[in-house]
Formats: sequence, C-alpha cells, structure tokens
Amino acid sequence: MSGRQSWTATTLGRKNWLVAQWSCRHCGRYFGRANQSHECDPALSLREYLERQPPERRSTYKAVLKRLSKFGPVDIDPVNVGIMIKRSRTFCELRPKRGAVELSFKLSRPLADPRIRRTVQSSTHRQAYFVHLRSPEDLDEVIVGWLAEAYMASPE
Repeated sequence: MSGRQSWTATTLGRKNWLVAQWSCRHCGRYFGRANQSHECDPALSLREYLERQPPERRSTYKAVLKRLSKFGPVDIDPVNVGIMIKRSRTFCELRPKRGAVELSFKLSRPLADPRIRRTVQSSTHRQAYFVHLRSPEDLDEVIVGWLAEAYMASPE
C-alpha cells in the first residue's frame, strides 16, 4: 500500500475502515478495481480539503460526511476537484460550486424532484443525480434516503 491512508469516517470520530483494495502507485489513491482508470490527482487529507473551502460551506460538507458514515464502511477520498465517497466504487461526490456544495449520487431508478439540477446517464442502468446544498439544513431525510439507496446499491 502507498503511504496515503484511506480517508474514512475516522475524521468524524468513527472507526477507520479500509474499503477499497487497490492503490495507484503514482498518486496513492485507493480504488475497488485494480488498474482503475483515473486521473492521478494527488490525494489530500480531509482537513486540507476543507481548509480550502469557504468557511460557510464547511459545515455542509461535514453534515453530509457525518450522515454517510452512519451507513457503514466508506472511503472518503478528498482530491483537488472534490470529495469522492466510495465503497469499492464511487457512489457519491461532493464538489464546490458557486454558492453551494454540489452533491451527486448514482441510482438505478429514475428520480423526479425539483431539487435535482441535472441528471447524467453514467452507465446502461444507472443515472447520476446532482443536487445543490446551500447549507446543512438542505440535507433532509429525502436526500439522506437517496444517499442510503446509492450506498446500498454500490458494491462492497
């Protein structure tokens, strides 16, 4: 394994689970499949990533990560463009947007909700949904339910 540790719920006071099995020898990031196609983006610590974000957005990131950590083992992979949340594969992402944190997640069923800003077909049977969170209060039980469904549908 590389010198980078798996960023999991440890930073949120939970046990450190290693989820993904393969690490890239160039960037040190972890993935569920050997030789996973990716751009070698140097991994950051969660602290480093959050320090780069506007102070008013940090609580939104933390609220999402705290809720995700309650589902079970997750690998939190902060990189320059955002935070990838994985089991063996990425099932959820957090990215900075002007005035919001963009939450994306993948499901195998159609969703219709006015909060969904866009949808992208990510594979034959899965769509990626994008929601903007302007504050931790935007993370309601409906969105948490979608995240739980995405987590459960993601391979371990």
